[in-house]
Amino acid sequence: MLIILSPAKKLNFEKPSKAIEFSQPKLTEHSQLLINELRSYKIDDLANLMRVSISIAELNFERFFKWNLPFDINNSKQAISAFTGQAYLGLKSETFSEKDYNYAQKHLRILSGLYGVLRPLDLIQAYRLEMGTKLQNKRGNNLYEFWGDIVTNELNMAIKETGNKILVNLASSEYSKVINPKVLDAEIITPIFKDEKNGTYKVISVYAKTARGLMSRFIIKNQINNPNDLSAFNYERYAYNAKMSDKNNIVFTR
Repeated sequence: MLIILSPAKKLNFEKPSKAIEFSQPKLTEHSQLLINELRSYKIDDLANLMRVSISIAELNFERFFKWNLPFDINNSKQAISAFTGQAYLGLKSETFSEKDYNYAQKHLRILSGLYGVLRPLDLIQAYRLEMGTKLQNKRGNNLYEFWGDIVTNELNMAIKETGNKILVNLASSEYSKVINPKVLDAEIITPIFKDEKNGTYKVISVYAKTARGLMSRFIIKNQINNPNDLSAFNYERYAYNAKMSDKNNIVFTR
């Protein structure tokens, strides 16, 4: 069973990682092509492309020009520790044991606009490039066309290594759209998290993001490899809702 997560916009490269081991991302030859493309943009154009403020565009303009291979522990950081958004607050990887990191390295993948697919301990350098960015490139008009089936094929290899053809989709729709279901050699199970508001259960973005990290943590800590066992998830008062669930969409409410 393989878990997929989205990356995060928020990064922390100042605080040292608790993980001792590290690995190299597998798709940096493709990342370099994107970096080369991004370096051709002026700051104003980058702001328009990324739909961000000038200050954020300036920051990432500098990041793209500083981005440089090879990665090492001095100029990069493990992905699982570098990302600090809501999902990663739920994941709490800083509390992982060596056993947890080893399990995560095999069973968790982080989708990325720049890196394609990352293992938790893959080193990365600071960046911001959302998968939905309409970056014109030699392969097409956006990052979905750039990555094509590269991401799906990489996930297939990881799924094969787990020995169980189940993909637990804890990524946002923006990122999971990069996967080609016709090429993916796995059944997709999507946990959905809803909170009660005014008498109705709704997906509230900030809570759902945290819950995706919590579910990832639950799977890693308990080394779950059977999708039927996902219904036991009960972190932060979430409970399995059988009436709202179906075979491929498992709903948790609180």
